[in-house]
Order: sequence, then structure tokens, then C-alpha cells
Amino acid sequence: MLLVCAAFAGLGYRLVDLQVLRHNELSARQQQSTEREFWQAPRRGDILDARGNPLATTIPVKTVCADPSLLGKQQALVAHAIAPLLGLTEAELYQKLFPRITKNDKGETVTNNLHYVRLQKNVPEATWQQVQQAMNGLSFGVDEQKLSKPDRQFLKNLRQSAVFAEADQLRVYPNGALASQVLGFSSSQEFKLDSRVVTQIVGRDGIELSLNPALSGVAGWRVTATDGKRQEIMPLRDQDVHPHDGLNVVLTIDSVIQHVVEQALAEAVREHSPENITGIVIRPRTGEILAMASLPNFDPNNLQTITTNNEANIAISRVMEPGSTFKTIVISGALNEHLVSLNDPVFCENGVFNYGGITLHDSEGHHFGNLTVEQVLQKSSNIGASKIGMKLQAEKLYDYMADFGLGSATGVPLPGELSARQFVRPPRDENGKSNWGKYSIAQIPMGQGVAVTRLQMAMAISAIANHGVLMRPMLVKSLQDRDGRMIEQYQPQAIRQVITDDTARQMVQALKTVVTADGTAPKAALTNYAAAGKTGTAQKVVNGRYADDRFVVSFIGFFPADNPEVCISIVMDSPKEGGRAFGGALCGPVFRQVAERCASYLNVPPDRDLPLRSPTLVASGTH
Repeated sequence: MLLVCAAFAGLGYRLVDLQVLRHNELSARQQQSTEREFWQAPRRGDILDARGNPLATTIPVKTVCADPSLLGKQQALVAHAIAPLLGLTEAELYQKLFPRITKNDKGETVTNNLHYVRLQKNVPEATWQQVQQAMNGLSFGVDEQKLSKPDRQFLKNLRQSAVFAEADQLRVYPNGALASQVLGFSSSQEFKLDSRVVTQIVGRDGIELSLNPALSGVAGWRVTATDGKRQEIMPLRDQDVHPHDGLNVVLTIDSVIQHVVEQALAEAVREHSPENITGIVIRPRTGEILAMASLPNFDPNNLQTITTNNEANIAISRVMEPGSTFKTIVISGALNEHLVSLNDPVFCENGVFNYGGITLHDSEGHHFGNLTVEQVLQKSSNIGASKIGMKLQAEKLYDYMADFGLGSATGVPLPGELSARQFVRPPRDENGKSNWGKYSIAQIPMGQGVAVTRLQMAMAISAIANHGVLMRPMLVKSLQDRDGRMIEQYQPQAIRQVITDDTARQMVQALKTVVTADGTAPKAALTNYAAAGKTGTAQKVVNGRYADDRFVVSFIGFFPADNPEVCISIVMDSPKEGGRAFGGALCGPVFRQVAERCASYLNVPPDRDLPLRSPTLVASGTH
């Protein structure tokens, strides 16, 4: 009786210990071993062009994993069967199929990855099915019917559960490098959940980064009970929150026009070997960016192609001295203030102008005498522009620079945009101290001693094309859900009326003459359309000094001149021609190529009479 009572007393103490004294500890341990949280990743939204064509999309893939505890000593057999399917060597896969043994801080042996190792990411669904077939077809060289029940169960578990897959996503850019600096790129971010590694796609640059919250969506989760094989017990599911997929971002970029621009830039690179080249196509009346390209570029499908030389969108992230394209700002301001008219004469000092101890020259060795204000633009006279700038005076000149958006971020929804504020400074600071040098009023009107981004300058000339109204650049058209329902629609935004409509018309009239035989860009002239624009050639600053053989050349123009459909900016940095490089000669033909193909694609009606063909030639079938 004493022994029986002692046994019951011991049992009673054990029950009290488990149910009362250690209840919280054991309950947490039990919950950890049987309760599991499943991460439910949302699908990342697509990036579409203006016509709904995918520029970036997400496809479902598999992450193939293994449970080393179910493999026994069959690692070599499994590696031989599935390594070729996973794109691994047998030796690589063999090593992955073992648990990793390490030592902790106390020197104790610790076994990691006993039940979970990742073998390969981004495996297509079809390949995963082949892996399953290979595992189910494993032959162990024995008569399995003669094996014991535990051994047969071991082989069954090995075939069916030792290698498994988890749902994952892969970001894909169907057009490769097209618009790569606008789209940016993405990568997988990893974090641990329930002893497993979970991945999430995160934007790293471009639209992928700036609109990452909208594209990412909201993750879901499921909390449920699992059995001894860690399979879900459906009746014991506790929480089930479904994920909300990311939104689709519809851009104003047109992939056809983007391709046209990139193709033309690539041809210019082959011919002139510049350090870099950019092309921007804008719809002046709305500010929509139809194309924005920079070369060199990269393929966002292959992150190894991304370097510091090609990652940045240099249209917004680098500054340049605008050169003669800046003369449009100076003359617009002077016309708007009624200080000059297009027919007023300006004496250009026969090509050499001494001002305050410095000597200004007209480019290309020109020796202009009297030119009208219109001809100052047509011939791109540095001296003429400087004299007009002096009439406008420093304070007013700065006001127009600021009103045209120079020195301010344009607001384009892309990371890395520079405002260039430090390069477009008022003549005096808040304390009345001079910000400009002694010769600034003579040099700045030439486009020297001031720096802007390529997009700022393109938007400024687009404002002239748009009756004097500066628009905010528009890159995102709308946000849609996965079913195409509109969530948010964006509208064009006018920033300010910079110059009057009458001044803008006078500027268009003058800019038309630039693409004539007497102007600086006859190679930019279009056959069926009246074009208008301005060339630019600026010495490049290298190590704080102007280099004699390094120039940034440009042409920014629009067509049809009196009712513009698009404005096109082409900027080439340091072409191989060096001191013989001029914006009209090098960038004018690129403008013409892009403009003519855009006109055909957009069905822009000609504003000039088509040349009549000879009836004889037509009848003979000659074209």
C-alpha cells in the first residue's frame, strides 16, 4: 500500500508540474511545434505602356527545396536525377542535400537546415513538373515488396516529400533593355518566417522604386495547425487573410516611340561614339513623356549588366551647360518684356566682342555684323544673344530662367532627379551679396556659366511650343487593379504661363528659320512638316576648366511648328568629332529620323503640300 501510495503521489506531482507549474512553457512549445504561419505573397503589379503593352510583369515560378531528414543516404541518387533539371552540377546539388553542421557560442554542435534547404530559385512550373516525375521515378535497385513496412514508407516519403516546391514570383521585362532607366529594376528581399526563408520583390530604381508601394500590394497570411508531417489540418485553420495584389502602373511612355528613339540613338552612337546620348519625346500640350532614353543602358532581366556607367537616368540626374539652346530663354524674355522685336537690328561686332576685359566670339569663326533678333536665333550668334541678355538685365533674366523651370525639379516621378538649383542662382542672395561673376551677364545668355538637366531644357522649349505654358512632365497615366479597373487617373498639370501667346508665336516663327538652309540645323528639316527648334554646342567642363576637345551638342525641336504634336530633345555628350562637333550637324539628323517615324506612327497630318510626282514615273511603276 505504501508503494502504491508513493507511486500515485509521484504521478500527482508530475501532473501538477506539467499542467500548472510549467503550463505556459509547454503550451508555447506545443503551439510552436503544431501551429504554423504561412506567408501569402501578393502578386506585384505590372508596368504598362500608354497602349497597355507590358513593360514589366510578374510570372509565377517555384523555389525548389529539400528536406534532408527524409533523404537517408540517397543524396547521390537524388542529385543525379534532378541536378540537370535545376541547372546545377551533381556535385553542387549533392552538397546542398546535407544538413549544415556548425558550432554555437558554447562550442556545442548544432545541426541546421535539418528539414529545409533551398536548392534552386525561379524554376518554371514545367521544370518543376519534370523534377516531380524524376523523383517519383527513382529506382533504388531493390525489390521494394520484400522490404519491411518502415523501409517502404521511407522510400515513399523520399519520393513524394523529400524534394518539394514553394510558390514564388519572378519579375520579367519582356522588352529587355527598352526604357530600362525609366523602369528601373527590382530584386528579391529575403526574410525568415517560421524557420523558412520568404522572398518579396522590391523595386530598386526607376518606376519600380518610386511606385513600389502601389506595385507591391499587401501580403496575406494564414495561421493553421499542422500534423506530424507538417501538413495543414484544414478544420483547425485559425486565420486566413488573403493578399491584395499590387496595382498596375500605366505610363505615358509609348513602347513603339521608345523603340524608335533608342534605335536612332544607337545608330548615332555607332557613328559618333559619344560618352552618352539621350533622347526625350514630349507632347507639349499635355507634358506627357512619350519616350525617354539614355545610352548606354542595361537589361533589367540581368542585374549583372547594371554598372555605375549605365544605371543612372542621365536625362534627369546629370547637369550640362545648355549652350545655344539657352538663347531661346533669353530672347523669349526680351520679346515678352517688349525690349526687342524680331526685326530689331543687333550689331554682332563682326564676331569679336570685348566686354569688361573678356573677349566673346561667335562660333564656327563667323563674323556677323548687323543681324535682326530673329537672325540671332537663326545664326546662333553668341554676341547677339549676350547683347540681348544685357538689355533684359540680370534680375529679369534670372526671373525667366526660374519661370521656365530651370533650377527646379520638374516633378517627374522618378528617383534621382536633380534640381540643379546651385547652378541657376539669382544675381544676389538674401543678404544682397552678388552670386554672379563680373562677366555672367555676358556669358549666361550664351548658355555658359549655367547648368540644367536635359529634361528641364526640353520642358522649357516645350513651353514655347505650348503657347508659352509650362507643363509638369507627365510619366504616369493611371493606376489600375489586376482586372483593369481604374483606381486613379492622372491629368495634365499646367505650372504657369511663362510668356504670352503672342511672344510664343514670335518665337516659333524665329525657331522655324533655324532648320532652313540659312540656319544652324538644315539637317533637321522635315519633308512634309514645318519644324522649329534650336541647336546647342557647349564646351564641357573637365576638372574645373573648359576642355578644348570635349563638347555637349544638342538639338531640341518640335513639329508641326504651328500646332506641335511632339517636342524632341537629342543631346550627345563628347562625340568623337571633338572641336568639330556641332549640334545641328550631329543631333539634327537624329531629330529628323525620330520625327519622321513618329509622324508616321502617330498619323500626324502634313502641314506642307506633298511634292507632286511625275505622272510618267508613276505610270512606269518607279518610286
